[in-house]
Amino acid sequence: MLWTFVPVAVLLSLTPGPGMALVVRNAAVGGTGAAARTTVGSSIGVGVWAVLSALGVSALIAASELAFVGLKIAGVAVLVWFGVQALRGSGEATAAGDPARRDFASGLLTALANPKLAVFFLALFPPFIPDGAPVLPYALAMAAILVAADFVCYVSLGAAVARASRSLASSRLARRVEQLTGAVLLALAGRLAYETR
Repeated sequence: MLWTFVPVAVLLSLTPGPGMALVVRNAAVGGTGAAARTTVGSSIGVGVWAVLSALGVSALIAASELAFVGLKIAGVAVLVWFGVQALRGSGEATAAGDPARRDFASGLLTALANPKLAVFFLALFPPFIPDGAPVLPYALAMAAILVAADFVCYVSLGAAVARASRSLASSRLARRVEQLTGAVLLALAGRLAYETR
């Protein structure tokens, strides 16, 4: 039954969202390495939500209006922060701190602060778990498949963006990509602010 989840995971990985926007932004500014570090952080965040879903924690968040709203506020704040940083430009963003750590943290925070992931896995996993089968091993296997699909998709996308930024008037293209992804992150923050469970 797990093999039927593979195309679903690939399709989900190709669907644009905050993680993809951040990978594109970091790739344009910091190259393939930045995209890979962002992807690793995002993948760990997605994996954490998948495990929490299998353990029942996501169900508690989905059932609690207060927990969901609190997580949603955190998610909006994270997206607004990264969106504003992108609009301001890489000069301010890279002025302080370790770039490698910042790339990783940006991916991790964006995934962990996304309340839709908590609810998403509750709806996604059950149809692929056979009746009577242990939930945790299947959920972990599906999480691993999704993380692997995300990694391949995001790193490939990041490499393509980084290559394009280097070859086509790199500084100007990188700045345009950064501004565009900043606007996308702010738009996603606005959409998240109005979403309900």
